[in-house]
Amino acid sequence: MSRRPWQKLAGGLWVASSFRPQPAGEPSPGRMKSSCVLLTALVALAAYYIYIPLPSSVSDPWKLMLLDATFRTAQQVSNLIHYLGLSHRLLALNFIIVSLSKKSAWSSAQVKVTDTDFDGVEVRVFEGSPKPGEPLRRSVVYIHGGGWALASAKIRYYDELCAAVAEELNAVVVSIEYRLVPKVYFPAQINDVVRATKYFLQPEVLHKYSVDPDRIGISGDSAGGNLAAALGQQISQDANLKNKLKVQALIYPVLQALDFNTPSYQQNVNSPILPRYVMVKYWVDYLKGNYDFVEAMTVNNHTSLDVEEAVALRARLNWTALLPPSVTKNYKPVVQTTGNARIIQEIPQLLDARSAPLIADQKVLQHLPKTYILTSRSRSYNSPSLSSCKGFTASGNVFSTARNCTSD
Repeated sequence: MSRRPWQKLAGGLWVASSFRPQPAGEPSPGRMKSSCVLLTALVALAAYYIYIPLPSSVSDPWKLMLLDATFRTAQQVSNLIHYLGLSHRLLALNFIIVSLSKKSAWSSAQVKVTDTDFDGVEVRVFEGSPKPGEPLRRSVVYIHGGGWALASAKIRYYDELCAAVAEELNAVVVSIEYRLVPKVYFPAQINDVVRATKYFLQPEVLHKYSVDPDRIGISGDSAGGNLAAALGQQISQDANLKNKLKVQALIYPVLQALDFNTPSYQQNVNSPILPRYVMVKYWVDYLKGNYDFVEAMTVNNHTSLDVEEAVALRARLNWTALLPPSVTKNYKPVVQTTGNARIIQEIPQLLDARSAPLIADQKVLQHLPKTYILTSRSRSYNSPSLSSCKGFTASGNVFSTARNCTSD
């Protein structure tokens, strides 16, 4: 057998001449294989974290999944900050949301944007360009959503929405920057909204902004829809106000907290971004309640038949009578025989129509302005939104339109 020739390398190392040294910078086959395995595992883990089952009616499901995953990540980071004692979880979460999308008051040729305050409440005002022959403009008071604790009138989404409305309608849009949980709790939010709106409705203020007093409406989404509905009720009942609201547009509004097992809650118990238990936590935060009550409230123990304060109001929330069969399919009412009366005793605000506008007396509903409600089938709390349509109509209110969207 012939001897293999040897070759001396730098550093005095002798190797067989058939051995080829690994070129500098070239990954070894073993390392490449490990990297591929690691990359595959990371992709699979990310897909598992992002993917959630969604109704087939939802358009662009992956966009919604990515948004949900992003929000869950922000929530987990905020919870960690809270656990470490660095800040309240809601303050941390809102800091993340606002920091990523805050927009300054930037005016364009079509819309003038200014930050000011109405009776001590911060607002952002959007003024559409005046049109020839129309000296007075219509106006919309807008209230942003965010679980009474998150978002801002100054983030990009709401800024661009209000600017678009002001431009397309040639309107003056007043977006209210009300105070948030945990710095304040109910009823501070609704008080801010009422105070700013009453200030705006003064004749001299409407004159300043060239607003037609007969063409003023309110609108809001989610928790903002809740505040808009409560605002509409208070303005309609105020005999001292000369100028009244002419229309309210509620966008998937949160309207009650007596029943967390409505048809939509049952159908969307684990809906993206806002599953039922998260919605209950926002209610508890808003009303400054105890987190120990969250689990009991998700099964309606706070409005059981032995809780006398809630029985009469629960009778107003007969979803089978209020909603069409297409919405109540497979619905099973959850009414506990015995529950936890301590919840209502410690959080009586649950029975306050200012926090839950749907439970207002019929005499109040009769004086509401024309109402438009936009809701989504994939929202966990859409059943009360739809039932309010029938409630407004039955109470004599001239109801404009109710629309049930099949996708977000």
